[in-house]
Amino acid sequence: MENFNKQLAEAFSTIKNKISKNYEVGVILGSGLGFFAKQIQVETEIPYEEIPNFPKSTVEGHSGKFVFGKVNGKQIVAMSGRNHFYEGYSIKQVVFGLKLMEKVGIKNLIVTNAAGGLNPRFKPGNLMIIDDCINFTFRNPLIGKNDEKEGPRFPDMSQPYSQELIKIAEEVSLETRVPTKKGVYLALTGPTYETASEVKMLQILGADAVGMSTVPETITCSHLGIKVLGISCITNLGTGISPHKLSHSEVSETANSVSENFSKLVTEIIGKI
Repeated sequence: MENFNKQLAEAFSTIKNKISKNYEVGVILGSGLGFFAKQIQVETEIPYEEIPNFPKSTVEGHSGKFVFGKVNGKQIVAMSGRNHFYEGYSIKQVVFGLKLMEKVGIKNLIVTNAAGGLNPRFKPGNLMIIDDCINFTFRNPLIGKNDEKEGPRFPDMSQPYSQELIKIAEEVSLETRVPTKKGVYLALTGPTYETASEVKMLQILGADAVGMSTVPETITCSHLGIKVLGISCITNLGTGISPHKLSHSEVSETANSVSENFSKLVTEIIGKI
């Protein structure tokens, strides 16, 4: 814990020397959703490789940089690319970027991902507002010594996703005519996609979408007191629901196809936060 905090302090020291403001909204962009970064009136960009101790993003479709700027009148910081547990990082390293975002002042986080659809009513290209989650990674970034100055030892998870932000997202969906679904997101470690039998099991557990991210960040935000809005881009249907083999190229291609609607939705949500 002490070593992690020391690494975090070193990283933040580099960032704070390159920015001059506090940023109220954070955005984490999932696979293929980096198009949104083009909507930002950019003030500063900091590649992860220039930040001491920052885990490198190794996944195709993740550019790997912080983008600081303004969207719809709000000061925001976006992570264009994230880290995943399956890349070989510890669960604490996975939330390293989020912890830096908290240090630059964010009070609200929009966390996005590419996900597989488990709900048979979903189709590739749907955008799903996350209203709850299931942590099937069986790992928790809060394990270890707790710092009471950051948050409680045992954070409440009755509303991991802010009902206030969900209401805003639903209102924006109607106003912009960008259709959205709502459902439960389940996180696995990956990097393999699920078998058909696993998909059946996850459906029984009550999940509407499945992916390999987002939940560690959500847990950390619950601890830090940051409001979270989660949005999944349903890029494919789960094995057994879809007859096609799954691939990362398909995920990125579908995400790219809805990038305009996704960007419109997120931009307008930010303006109402």
